Amino acid sequence: MRASRTALIYSPLFGNFSYGDDHPFKLQRNRLAYELMDAYGLLDLPGMVIRNCLPISEELLLSFHDPAYLSRLKEFSGSDEPRADFRFGLGDGDCPVFKGLYECAALGAGATFEAVRMVEEGFDAAFNLAGGWHHAHRARASGFSYINDAVLAINWLLACGRRVAYLDIDAHHGDGVQEAFYDTDQVLTISIHESGVYFFPGTGFEDETGEGSGTGYSVNVPLLAHTDDAIYMKAFDEVACPLIAAYKPDIIIAQIGADTFRSDPLSQLEITTHCYSDIIRKIMALKIPLVALGGGGYDLMNTARAWTLAWGIMNNVELNPRLPAAFVAKIAPQGYPHRILLDAAHWAEESERDLALAALEKSIDRLKKSVFPVIIGNHGNTTG
Repeated sequence: MRASRTALIYSPLFGNFSYGDDHPFKLQRNRLAYELMDAYGLLDLPGMVIRNCLPISEELLLSFHDPAYLSRLKEFSGSDEPRADFRFGLGDGDCPVFKGLYECAALGAGATFEAVRMVEEGFDAAFNLAGGWHHAHRARASGFSYINDAVLAINWLLACGRRVAYLDIDAHHGDGVQEAFYDTDQVLTISIHESGVYFFPGTGFEDETGEGSGTGYSVNVPLLAHTDDAIYMKAFDEVACPLIAAYKPDIIIAQIGADTFRSDPLSQLEITTHCYSDIIRKIMALKIPLVALGGGGYDLMNTARAWTLAWGIMNNVELNPRLPAAFVAKIAPQGYPHRILLDAAHWAEESERDLALAALEKSIDRLKKSVFPVIIGNHGNTTG
């Protein structure tokens, strides 16, 4: 049996950029995750490589983004002066303007393109910690996202004749990616997220199923607050897994944000590393080439733990559930209380989880009547 080949895409240059001291999106989480991976010995494994990246090319940017929008991004990026252009979503609290903004976003997209290129060339999995800016629209920044790296990468794969499944397990709906491929059957988009009834970006409902030839290829599973490990796994097992298996994509692009976790300051879901690691294992068990994108995660240590677990699973390495002593000694003076990598399964308070479970069961029933007949009917039967 051939050993797995994996690639970690990482650039220290992300440490040169900042959304601002008070902004929840902290690029230093990439370094924290990298250091934890290193402490576990995950950066020198047989069959893996670490790759740097270059900014995404103008040609690829124009496969999705509006030229006027890109021009304004570049203009604002070159100055320390506070600027705003709300037509393009630039300069508000979510999407601040800062020096080097364009370079930062283009580098993140370039890292995703490098990951996709390596998988296309034969690697089994590639992971871009700095990827997953799923809220960026064609001509508008949104939700901390300026350039939609997943869309650009998928466009390149489509030009290569590939069929793609995009799976999004971030707490927020992957609205920018859904929008880009809403009318095609060459991309199956699946997003499992906190409900847009009360949560950003206010989209991602079960009746958003695509249009034209894309009807049935947009799949959304909105979750209520207090969805816990078991409920989230039910959503993945009964919707995402069987649909991806039936669709039989050439490649999976997965946005594996860690903002679904219990202590994340921006969401009200109650996921732990227990559920998260199970999902990554099940994705890998599909034996379909995988590009993983970091996505959200605003509790920095939770994000570092989640991504380290994911990278270990991609390399078939079982990790000690206790954090390495040297890493604990490094983070303790910074105020981090964490000592454990893998959490026990968590159950939400009974009355809250009953509501969340009932809502999920209703969503699954609707999806089995709408999108399941399309995907399974057009691409063959599956089980699970």
